[in-house]
Amino acid sequence: MSWLEIATLGMLAGVVGTGAGGLFSIFIKKPTPRLTGTILAFAAGIMLAIVFLELIDESIDYSSYGFAIIGLTMGLFVFYFLDHYLPHHHPVTPEAAHVGGYLKKGTLLALGIGLHNFPEGLAIGTGFIGSTELGTSLVILIGLHNIPEGMAVAAPLRHGGYSYPKIVGITALSGAPMGVGALIGALISGVSPLVLGMSLGFAAGAMLYIVCDELIPDAYESAGAHFSIFGIFSGTIIGILFTAWF
Repeated sequence: MSWLEIATLGMLAGVVGTGAGGLFSIFIKKPTPRLTGTILAFAAGIMLAIVFLELIDESIDYSSYGFAIIGLTMGLFVFYFLDHYLPHHHPVTPEAAHVGGYLKKGTLLALGIGLHNFPEGLAIGTGFIGSTELGTSLVILIGLHNIPEGMAVAAPLRHGGYSYPKIVGITALSGAPMGVGALIGALISGVSPLVLGMSLGFAAGAMLYIVCDELIPDAYESAGAHFSIFGIFSGTIIGILFTAWF
């Protein structure tokens, strides 16, 4: 697969995922916290399966246990840094935002999510260099993960008076940096098997941080324990099937 194709698929995962979230917010005027939380839990389950059955396993195969752990640690710390200096946590419902600050809130969320999408694109690019099957799995699960984020951006913009086309456009653009990240990830990972192994470990660390620091806590806060557990369990099963099918 060419670098251009990888970049295009990475951009599609970002643009279609966040754009779909913006589109859903138009038809689902007030998505319930339970629905949003269950989607987050489902995405978390898929990611967990891919991290432990694909990313870490292939990282070790291409490099070694030591370099896989180094890559995993780097991925965790990079996302910790991003969350610390570029936080993008969001309220589950638009009512949780400050009155009169909807447009500012939506714009800042779009910027924060866009910056976070870049390293997620790195994971996609790295995955495709490892194997087409792994890259395809990452495109699907990261695209799914981006849907609630698009909904989070769209909610304050809608309440701030933006038209529906503008809302969908802004949410879709917040996913565009993922294409750039996918291209760079493919270029870096193609240097040598050792670099590829570390890059896969990095992708695993990044995904693990997203699951543990964002998806699962937000899911429990939004949907409660029972729906979150159901979402994580069903997502994990789907993730296992992904690895079997691809």
